[in-house]
Amino acid sequence: MKTKFIYGLLLMLCFSLMSSTCSSDDDMNSNNNAEIIQQIETLVQSDTWIITNYVDSGQDETNTFSGYSFSFGADNTLTATNNSTTITGTWSITDSSNSNDDSYSSDDIDFNIFFLSPSNFSELSEDWEIVMKTTTKIELIHISGGNGGTDNLTFEKI
Repeated sequence: MKTKFIYGLLLMLCFSLMSSTCSSDDDMNSNNNAEIIQQIETLVQSDTWIITNYVDSGQDETNTFSGYSFSFGADNTLTATNNSTTITGTWSITDSSNSNDDSYSSDDIDFNIFFLSPSNFSELSEDWEIVMKTTTKIELIHISGGNGGTDNLTFEKI
């Protein structure tokens, strides 16, 4: 009788240990994402950027943005400037746990860009996944939920 009681007690102890370790991992990942988001925000706001690569579903459209420099404002304003032409949009970086288009990465951090017009800039309006970042370069990817096409976007500091 004592043996059954001890085995039952050990089994309950094992279950409670397993359940407590799962929740602490989730909290740690969330905190890590907040730090990563802050680092990326600081990075993009620190200078002016240009697009060095934009491929829309296999079609290289980098030249569409040739001559434009991009500034990421602290107020989430995104400004593209080419001589006397200025196009304004918005940007943000979010921790998105329900990303249905981004099986590329498990950290669920989205680099969001939105331009209402003109149409060539509105093509950049997506929730992008960060593929790679350095102090001078950010590579992004977007996998379309509709047709499965893949878009790639690269910003580099000038």
